[in-house]
Amino acid sequence: MARAGAGALVVAWAVSIGAMGSAWAQAGGIYSCVDSQGKRHTADRPIPECLDREQRLLNRDGSERRTVPPRMNAEERALADERQRLQEQAAAAQKDAVRRDRNLMLRFPDEAAHHKAREAALDDLRRGIANSERRLKELQDERKPLVAETEFYKDRKLPFKLKSKLEANDAQQQAQRDIIQNQQTELVRVNGLYDAELARLKRLWRGAAPGAAD
Repeated sequence: MARAGAGALVVAWAVSIGAMGSAWAQAGGIYSCVDSQGKRHTADRPIPECLDREQRLLNRDGSERRTVPPRMNAEERALADERQRLQEQAAAAQKDAVRRDRNLMLRFPDEAAHHKAREAALDDLRRGIANSERRLKELQDERKPLVAETEFYKDRKLPFKLKSKLEANDAQQQAQRDIIQNQQTELVRVNGLYDAELARLKRLWRGAAPGAAD
């Protein structure tokens, strides 16, 4: 079965290139190769027995015109397609990098413009942290009379209302602490982004080509 299938493929391939082979033959080309059994073949068209190897296309005087590469099998075609996909992907990424760099230079023609943008972004976060810290201080002040009230209930169960107020205050304080922590983390992240951006801009300002690797 496998041998029959291979034979069918050879016949189909030979038929498909027949017209092209005739055109080459009219141009005076002679194909030459040595097959897997070590047998030499010559013909006026591509040689089916040498599908898996290079074939030499000779002029009528015996000089070599060019080398015809072997036909790819399914695995080889898949690898070639993957190589092409990766090349196209890399080319697209390079175009994106060039576009980003050009946009970056348009937004920030100098370091002063970049510094102004950094401070604007950081100021929003700083105000958020300040607001949360102020609210946390208010909650701490609100808790003090509640704690003082618990002194009247030593060794006794706290009233439900007082206990609920304390728990709500504790939860709100923790929420503000979480917000402050998140904002401080974001402050570090944004600063890092602007640091990396500035380092890139400095290279571009010095004349590096847009999209060039760092």
